[in-house]
Amino acid sequence: MSSGRRLAAICLALLGGALGLWVATRLSWFTTAVEAVGRGPVPVIADGTDVVPALAGLALLAAAAIPAAVALAGALRRVLGVLVAAGGALAGWRVTTALVNPPSAADLSALPGAPAGGTPAAGPVALGLGPLPAVVGAALLVVAGVVLLMGERRLPRFGGRFARERRENGPARPAQSGRGAEPDRAAWDALDAGRDPTLDSTSGRNGEPGASVPGRTDREPPAGAD
Repeated sequence: MSSGRRLAAICLALLGGALGLWVATRLSWFTTAVEAVGRGPVPVIADGTDVVPALAGLALLAAAAIPAAVALAGALRRVLGVLVAAGGALAGWRVTTALVNPPSAADLSALPGAPAGGTPAAGPVALGLGPLPAVVGAALLVVAGVVLLMGERRLPRFGGRFARERRENGPARPAQSGRGAEPDRAAWDALDAGRDPTLDSTSGRNGEPGASVPGRTDREPPAGAD
C-alpha cells in the first residue's frame, strides 16, 4: 500500500470512529419500565449520552483528528496518534464497564426523562444496540492512533515537502508589472554586465537595424555624396 493510500485509510478509520461514537450516543443502550402514578408502566430508555457522556467529546476529537493527521508530520503527528489511541481506549473501557455493570431499574427510573415519582416495574433491564457502534468506533480509533504513532515515517508529509521546496527554490520574486518593466530590467542587466544600455539601443527596436538615434552622425552618406 502506498503512503497516500495508507493516510487515506487512516482518515477513513478516524471518520468511521467518529461516526460510530456519535451514532452510539443516539441509540438505546438500556430500557426498563417505570410504574407512573395514574399512567401504568412507562418505558424509560437510556441512550449513549446517559450511560457514557464522554462519547460525544471523543467523537469530536476523532473528527478533528482527520485534518490534523493530514497537516501534521513528525513528532506532532505521533503525539496526535497517542491522543487518538488513548481516546479510543478510553471509549472502549467506558463501554465495557457499562456492559459489565449495567445500570439497575432504579438507576434508570432516576433519569431526567423518567416519570416523576414513579417506581421501577418488575422485570429485567433490556439491552439495546447502542453499545455495538460504540465498540466499533473505539476499535477504529485505537487502530488509527497506533498506525499514526508507529508508521508515521511511511506517511506523506505535505507540510514538510512545502517547506523543503521553499528552502530549495528560495523566496519567490515579485512579478513586475507595467509597460516599462521589461526595458528597465534589460537596462539594469546591461549595467550589471558592464555595457552602456544607451549604446545597445542604437540597434533599433527589438534588435532591428536601421533605427536612428537623435544626435548620431555615424550613418553612411548616400551614394555619390562628397
